[in-house]
Amino acid sequence: MNEANDPAGSNHPAGPAGPARPARPAGPNDPAGPNGPAGSYDVAEPYPLRQRLALALDVDDLVEATRLARDLQPWFSVAKVGLELFSAAGPEVVAALDGCGYRVFIDLKLHDIPTTVGRASRVLGGLGASYMTMHAEGGVPMLHAGVEGLADGAAAAGCPPPVALAVTVLTSAPIAASEVLEERVAAARAVGCGGVVCATGDVGLVKALDQHLFAVVPGIRPAGTRHHDQGRAATPQAALAAGADLLVVGRAVTAAPDPQAAACSLVESVISGVAGSAKESSGA
Repeated sequence: MNEANDPAGSNHPAGPAGPARPARPAGPNDPAGPNGPAGSYDVAEPYPLRQRLALALDVDDLVEATRLARDLQPWFSVAKVGLELFSAAGPEVVAALDGCGYRVFIDLKLHDIPTTVGRASRVLGGLGASYMTMHAEGGVPMLHAGVEGLADGAAAAGCPPPVALAVTVLTSAPIAASEVLEERVAAARAVGCGGVVCATGDVGLVKALDQHLFAVVPGIRPAGTRHHDQGRAATPQAALAAGADLLVVGRAVTAAPDPQAAACSLVESVISGVAGSAKESSGA
């Protein structure tokens, strides 16, 4: 992409330059993944924030999804495929988005009997995605079957297994009881899930229980924008400050009149906020 076609510019701090897309899923201990430890990023580096932003492609058409993916690729490194897009486009969506330069996040929140989840996970594990979700409410046997299925499917296909993510409590819920959150995080840890999906307000407890769990936070909304059906939405600044490793951004960008401008504005606001906090901390 040349600078004339780059909405941010190749040398712009909010531009597309940055670490190469990692060959393996970006996990909590992968230095090429979410840009190091939770909450750490250097605003002097060319666009490190991109590695920590996932684009939720909640549309029902593969052509529209790939168009959005290409248009917004300068600002996002992960593409999230939910029930709507996966139902419309099927497994081929993973290869299509991988071809656009993304790590792919399959967000189907599998929740069924262990045998069914294990078999479905084996299929999904061979698609080449980087992340896949199961609902932690399903319990330890179900999560265990899912983790094993992902590993088996990936091995059969000759690709790295996706990071298994346990969904704790949906962010559409107005609250998440601490005892429920602790139980579901414990289940995720017991079976070897690489991370969890949780609200910004839950990240602190998750990290206190296991600092190595990769924390994915959906429901990200810039200040002053609609929360839609998100009961526990948060700004990207708040999520990063809480210790989130990967932020999922959807309608705040994809449904905006100008998605590219919305993405650029979101990133600029985060970078400006970080720079301001750094100045305050240094006493400048």
